[in-house]
Amino acid sequence: MKMNRRRLTLVGTLSALAAAIGLRRLWRRADQINRGDERSQKDRRAAAWIGFCFALSILGGIGLLVVYAMNGQVQLEGALLGVSLGGIGIGLGLWGKYLFGEEIVTEEREPIATEVAAATETADMIVEAERQVTRRTFLTRLLLGAGGAFLVAMVFPLRSLGPRPGNNLLRTSWRKGLRLVDEHGQPVKVDRLVVDGIVTVFPEGYTYAEDSQAVLVKVDPGELQLPPGRVDWAPQGNLCYSKICTHAGCPVGLFVQELHQLQCPCHQSAFDVLDGAQVVFGPAPRPLPQLPIEADAEGFLVARGDFSAPVGPGWWSLPSGGGV
Repeated sequence: MKMNRRRLTLVGTLSALAAAIGLRRLWRRADQINRGDERSQKDRRAAAWIGFCFALSILGGIGLLVVYAMNGQVQLEGALLGVSLGGIGIGLGLWGKYLFGEEIVTEEREPIATEVAAATETADMIVEAERQVTRRTFLTRLLLGAGGAFLVAMVFPLRSLGPRPGNNLLRTSWRKGLRLVDEHGQPVKVDRLVVDGIVTVFPEGYTYAEDSQAVLVKVDPGELQLPPGRVDWAPQGNLCYSKICTHAGCPVGLFVQELHQLQCPCHQSAFDVLDGAQVVFGPAPRPLPQLPIEADAEGFLVARGDFSAPVGPGWWSLPSGGGV
């Protein structure tokens, strides 16, 4: 009897222990399922908000494109630009906070009780992983769409920057055959100036072209010491140089008769008109470009081409190029 009681007690104790272990495992499984459902619901809500942000960004980009094409208002364009960029930024922030994997912590666990339980848990993990992949693929496409809409909306406003300058900074309005005119548009004849006389001239029809303004000076032809190839650029002693200083772009409007120098009032650069406007004083890095001129059959001074070099300071134009 005693032996039977002991056996029953041992069997009862083992059964109670097994039942307790089984209940504990069932509780943990139920808790994992609940937590997984909560996690899945949170992911779905986060994905919905992220998708909304990306979709709003796409609409903002398209709206910006439409408003710009219709010559819309600047403030509205700014608001749509903010919506487009803000949607992408907020969506990425939510994605990083809610859909990126959390920190992985390894914890010892008891072996899975049966192969069935292991297979069930594995299947659940696979299903959840597939949901995550599908959800993130959809959000990735929305993100690409938002980025594409923003880039397309930004391409068209680039037209507002205007056309490329090309060689415009290296050339002026002077062309072969254009007559020299004063500020009133009156053509200048070869005998208009007296020796040491000076006048500001422009190409005919381009008196508004600031980069084409030039200084016409008349000197004694016997005193000329022009560089090689320019001997015939000064009919009857008439010399024509760019009025834009090669230092900082100031107008060179002062002529010192005794020294035969054109001087810039800004930084006192001085140029010898007898020697191709070479720099004789001041910070100017190079001579004033010279305009080749000649007298036509009627005695009017006309250009034989453009200046000998690009006009203006070194940071404005290149030291080479231009020319006749």
